[in-house]
Amino acid sequence: MPEPGESHEERVNRELIELLNELRVALPGVQVLFAFLLAVPFSQRFGQVTDLQKDAYMAALLCTMAGSVFLIAPAAHHRIRFRDPDKESILKLANIFAIVGIVFLAFGMTAVVFLVTDLLFKDVVTAVVTGAAAGLFAVVWFALPLLRIGTQQA
Repeated sequence: MPEPGESHEERVNRELIELLNELRVALPGVQVLFAFLLAVPFSQRFGQVTDLQKDAYMAALLCTMAGSVFLIAPAAHHRIRFRDPDKESILKLANIFAIVGIVFLAFGMTAVVFLVTDLLFKDVVTAVVTGAAAGLFAVVWFALPLLRIGTQQA
């Protein structure tokens, strides 16, 4: 929504700055998770993991990498197209990239929860904890904002 007295150009500039600031919150978490995942294969216990755990690790690594790519992309696009007169197109693409990045981050974090829980507990506890983690991401990061959108339109 435009602020009172705000031109279209001012609104786009503000929204782009807001988006880039929001990404500054998400990026440290995804970078720490990615760094952790890069170190895991070098631990002594990694050679003892099952094929399923290796698959979960690989899914977590790739999803976290993809999340990093998409969450960093808006800053790269903004920097490369800094003086572009069509900042609105940058904003729209950056918003899509941010959402895709958050989806990949949720999948990556859920895979990490599965991996750690499966290493420690196995079976039922793993299923419950992983399902709860996935549900938490789904509700807090996606359902609640979408439900709020629906109530604003009514």
